[in-house]
Amino acid sequence: MSVDMGTLIPPHLKKLGLETVADFASSLGLTAIDLPEMTEEAAQICERHHLRIGTVNVSNVGQLLTSDESRRAEAVEAVCAEIRRAAALGARVVFMCLVPEDRTQTVRDSLNAFEQSFPAVAATCEEVGVQVAFEGWPGPAPHYPTLGYTPEVWRAMFSAVPSPALGLCFDPSHLVRLGIDYMRVLHEFGGRIHHCHGKDTELLAESRYLYGHGAARLEGTPDFSEGPWRYCIPGAGEVDWRRVAFALSALQYSGCVSIELEDARYWGTVEKEREGIRKAYAHLARHFA
Repeated sequence: MSVDMGTLIPPHLKKLGLETVADFASSLGLTAIDLPEMTEEAAQICERHHLRIGTVNVSNVGQLLTSDESRRAEAVEAVCAEIRRAAALGARVVFMCLVPEDRTQTVRDSLNAFEQSFPAVAATCEEVGVQVAFEGWPGPAPHYPTLGYTPEVWRAMFSAVPSPALGLCFDPSHLVRLGIDYMRVLHEFGGRIHHCHGKDTELLAESRYLYGHGAARLEGTPDFSEGPWRYCIPGAGEVDWRRVAFALSALQYSGCVSIELEDARYWGTVEKEREGIRKAYAHLARHFA
């Protein structure tokens, strides 16, 4: 299966500027990049380096789920305008993680707000030819408030607002962490997969014995871990990327696979971030290139 492979931009590389990041990505053999924001300069840099725009982050997302009707309406207007601007500059997929402003807000209340906000967002996307990829990160502890990181809630979201413009960023690392069958997610929601993150999760047997499925209570945990698991680069965790690539190929997936570098071993310096992206790409390219 051949797809465009790209990367999100980790923090130390980001400080070097998009031109430098794009040059590194192109030299490595990547053909796409995920952008934190869509600007005319960013579009020109991507075009100059022959890089596809994987996704573009959208701002004001938390406000779309607020219970305040007037603030929610303001957010809908702002998000729709942002999507139109991104589309005009060449973006085709926008990225959202639906973490409400109030981290204690219930999923039911967030879903109610979603039903009010997203018909207009979806209509705008359909109008300008853009898709939304919802991220499946559960959100910050202790409430894990994100709307949409389990099949139960995805079913409710897509039933409430069935537009085909709304879909998922398939990230198996979160599903492994949660104990959800990532292959079944691909089969059930395959038509909704608008983007894919190349990230993995290692399950830690000794930590699982000490902490169970929860977080450590007395000890600290390393970056990108809560105790019994840790995020890592593809090839160092539980995900069978050969099966993922085969399933996406069967679905005739035409989106990107973008490396999301969240691995404590490849973090903290530009050199470590570059090494992590290289190793992640080397593993994924066996199955997707």
